[in-house]
Amino acid sequence: MTDYIGQTSEAGQWLHPDEPSADSRIRLFLFPHAGSGAIIYRDWPQLLPSDVAAQAITLPGRHNRREEQAYDKWEPLMDALYEAVVAELDHRPYAFFGHCMGSQLAYQLTQRIEAEGDPGPILLGMSGWAPQGFFQPTDEQSRMPESEMVEWIKKLGSFPAEIYDNPEMLALVVPALRADLAICAQYVDEPAVVRCPVVSYGGASDPLMERKDAMESWRDRTPRYLGNSEFPGGHFYIDAHALTVTTDFARHLYRFEAAGTR
Repeated sequence: MTDYIGQTSEAGQWLHPDEPSADSRIRLFLFPHAGSGAIIYRDWPQLLPSDVAAQAITLPGRHNRREEQAYDKWEPLMDALYEAVVAELDHRPYAFFGHCMGSQLAYQLTQRIEAEGDPGPILLGMSGWAPQGFFQPTDEQSRMPESEMVEWIKKLGSFPAEIYDNPEMLALVVPALRADLAICAQYVDEPAVVRCPVVSYGGASDPLMERKDAMESWRDRTPRYLGNSEFPGGHFYIDAHALTVTTDFARHLYRFEAAGTR
């Protein structure tokens, strides 16, 4: 199977590509939204500076891992994700960037890494999700009929338009999305502070933001909140503004890499 930048992927592989460029100075782990995988960041290696090695996470139950059972419980997923990411760390500084559910995972993974005494990320990029004032699905919503789920994700613009009228594609997408929504329904916000800086990004008309000032809730979660950048668009504003987001995030990344912050 071919992943989002054209390299061979193996079943059970969490990171794509599986090896970061040996010439890179900084590593960047990318966490996708619910129901998706590494493919949503397929353009990012070309948008980021060449010395930033981007590796995207793919959870079981989708893309090249679609034959694997998807996690539908929060704690087992976090345990497996922690083991997978920490095993990959080397001497280079690294950062996390996540969108929606990916932000939830990156935020709690950072808490876990710091609590365990492992080398933590130098920067968190949180997109399309806030710890307070953001929509949280219920377990019942994770079990909604497929027709309702398809209409819901259509409104959000979660996937390319051609997927919605393709039964074979929907058969791949919907089970993974159900599992991820079940996981998000179990999320419990514990207002823990991470030691690394946090920068956030969002869409001005994101329907999942239940409070206009939701992103301000990041201010209490880090001693160094770098502020929020808001873009025209809804929940998936990031598709149209990837270049601006990557440029801004790389600017912050170099700042903290130079300062040796970890």
